[in-house]
Amino acid sequence: MNKRLKIAVLTGAGISKESGIPTFRDNNGLWQKYDARKLASVAGFEENPQAVLDFYNARRKNLLEVAPNHAHRALAELEKEHDVTIITQNVDDLHERAGSNRVIHLHGELKKVTSSVNRFNPDCIKEYPLDVPIKIGDKAADGSQLRPYIVWFGEQLGPEIEQAVILIENADIFVVIGTSLVVYPAAILVNFAQPEVPKFLIDPGDMNGKLPEGFTHIQKTAVEGIEDLIDSIHKL
Repeated sequence: MNKRLKIAVLTGAGISKESGIPTFRDNNGLWQKYDARKLASVAGFEENPQAVLDFYNARRKNLLEVAPNHAHRALAELEKEHDVTIITQNVDDLHERAGSNRVIHLHGELKKVTSSVNRFNPDCIKEYPLDVPIKIGDKAADGSQLRPYIVWFGEQLGPEIEQAVILIENADIFVVIGTSLVVYPAAILVNFAQPEVPKFLIDPGDMNGKLPEGFTHIQKTAVEGIEDLIDSIHKL
């Protein structure tokens, strides 16, 4: 196949798990160990900002200790043949570090900080060194306390969700990797792919009858299943 295709790839925690980044909802996930309401919500930040900053500073530091895996790199390599856009629920930067040039982060980015008054203020969103902790007293451009540029529980998604919908609607191929498809926004986004386009899901679970209509299930981990995906795309 020589045709250059538009490929939209939705990724979740499963792809980063294989690089050593903890997931959230697995048996050993972060929310089994920590209270999400206290560490990932505006109310939790207002109640104990130091605890929230400590939690995210640890996660930011962890990014310095991990690297992209084969699945990340293979998706970046696919850009040589096709127009690939990564739509990720992950807040790490492993797709970018692997070489992907078009990455949309639905839930924010650990590498960035923003205003605690207006998360969407473009003057306050900036990259912040991963090895420098965010401290109480660090100020955003509007004078408010700096906070991680992360979508917390109860907060609305940013304009990235609209971009994702348009990309999926116009994709020639839609791929989902490492997300169960039962949690918003993944559960909604799969509905925007055109019925006639090839759709693939890479996930080691059996889906328990929850596989969306029209999807080919590659029942492997991201690293194991990525070559099956590439082969399937080449055969189209």
